[in-house]
Amino acid sequence: MALPSHDALVTPDPAPGPTEADDDALIERLRARAWHPGRRFDSATVPAAWMAERYGPEHPAKIRAGIVGHGSDGTITLKSHTEEVAAYYADAPRGPLFPAATPAEVESAERVIGRPLPELLRRLYTEVADGGFGPDGGLASLVDGRRAPGDLMDWPAAVSVHRRNRAAGLPASWFYLTSGGCTMEWHVSLIAVDNPVLLYDADGWEPGRGEDAHDGLRHATGSLRRWLWTWADGGHVWDEHLGLLGHTGARRRGPDPGRRAR
Repeated sequence: MALPSHDALVTPDPAPGPTEADDDALIERLRARAWHPGRRFDSATVPAAWMAERYGPEHPAKIRAGIVGHGSDGTITLKSHTEEVAAYYADAPRGPLFPAATPAEVESAERVIGRPLPELLRRLYTEVADGGFGPDGGLASLVDGRRAPGDLMDWPAAVSVHRRNRAAGLPASWFYLTSGGCTMEWHVSLIAVDNPVLLYDADGWEPGRGEDAHDGLRHATGSLRRWLWTWADGGHVWDEHLGLLGHTGARRRGPDPGRRAR
């Protein structure tokens, strides 16, 4: 899918939404989803044999819209909100993929980054889990060396990615949240009002042409709080961006929340 140029970046019009007073409810909602082994990501796997036994061999053809892919290990990957995922994981133990970060670990990360994290993001890491859940690939951890059971590689660590991105020319005030797939990344602005979440394309700018990382911005969600509520409520964080592209095409660009975020 062709992405819009930097000039077509859309910042959504402000709209009333959740406030800081709603953060306790948001943390509870995030914890409930993050600790559910079938819902902690946008998709989950179930054994194909289990599905055939429970629903019949023709069932995958009936739920084609809910299927993300088929694994070589005999599994089917489904969107995490589906009835089949709920049934398969109904009796599975609840708990985070990774333990919560300690306040000392958060402060250590902030010293490396050189800026404090938004209070809501601090709460997410210390009260829900140190990454390992959330939109797209799942939120990165603050602590290096987290490894999910069965994985051969460590989970992405936001502080390490931040160092790499700084060396590549990204502003210090952009803090990596998670991969958006291919060359896309989600970042939160640490200094802009309401901490907007920025969708950034690493291949979307050319330093040799006098461009900088801001030319790789593709979309901005108005606040971290709004972005997290979308996912906590079972929504998809891409919907706003893709809806704007599909419905209106290149709309007038609003103020760029990342332009001065250096």
